[in-house]
Amino acid sequence: MRHTISVLVENKFGVLARVAGMFSGRGFNIDSLNVAPTHDPELSRITVVLKGDGSSLELAVRQLRKLINVVEVLDFKEGQAVSREMILVKVKADNKSRSEIMQICDIFRAKIVNVAKASVIIEATGTEDKVAALLDLLEPFGIIELARTGVLALKR
Repeated sequence: MRHTISVLVENKFGVLARVAGMFSGRGFNIDSLNVAPTHDPELSRITVVLKGDGSSLELAVRQLRKLINVVEVLDFKEGQAVSREMILVKVKADNKSRSEIMQICDIFRAKIVNVAKASVIIEATGTEDKVAALLDLLEPFGIIELARTGVLALKR
């Protein structure tokens, strides 16, 4: 089963290693991990997407709450959070394919943020499904490079 966990932590050295280590020590495979400061420079939010059964996840969440520097832990159930992912993707683009790529970008509300002679860089934000659908349509043109943020989520 897939789970999205949001962990609000104090912005201190070693906190990320303790949180990630706790998940790996419990046998969870992390699908996505995102860490960034919040509006309060003293705090950071760690968003983790992982797979595992519910009972071992409950134990892991309880263990997380006991860790030093952890302020809040939320396990988002289906529909409890708004989640998004951002990608930057460099795609092969010549004069013939560029207009088709632009049309695909318009459909997905993606932006072309850089144009070169043989490629374009596209920025897109959305749900994991939307990002996957965009990447499926761009694949035939030739994806040169791809960078993803991983999932970000906030409680509704």
